[in-house]
Amino acid sequence: MKTLTITESLNHNVSLVWEIISDLSRSDWVPGVDEISMENDTREFFMQGMGKIKEKILLCDGRNKVLKYSAIETPAEIKHHLACIELTENETGCDFSWSTEIDPEIYGSGVEQGMISSLEQLKKILDNQLP
Repeated sequence: MKTLTITESLNHNVSLVWEIISDLSRSDWVPGVDEISMENDTREFFMQGMGKIKEKILLCDGRNKVLKYSAIETPAEIKHHLACIELTENETGCDFSWSTEIDPEIYGSGVEQGMISSLEQLKKILDNQLP
């Protein structure tokens, strides 16, 4: 199993960042995804280059600003997937941390590129927000 982690300090209020992250059907910060549908604790979407994906939301904790989810159906034969996004308030905004466990490890590079491009898109959206 491979664990991937990306972290970055964002110059945006933790509440503003959490508002985007915790909107579980919001897709504008995830490149290659046009729409996300929700049914109970499961979200489903089509990702360009990957196909249809279903994720189970394990935790969406607004108090501690933690989102945990797991891919439960994918076109690839994934044995294990667990992702966690955590936001922590700091003096200038918030610290963003996103970790993903993936097995088999062969999918790690693609998952990591998706995480990086999503964080870049999130930063663009945040930079276009009113102060």
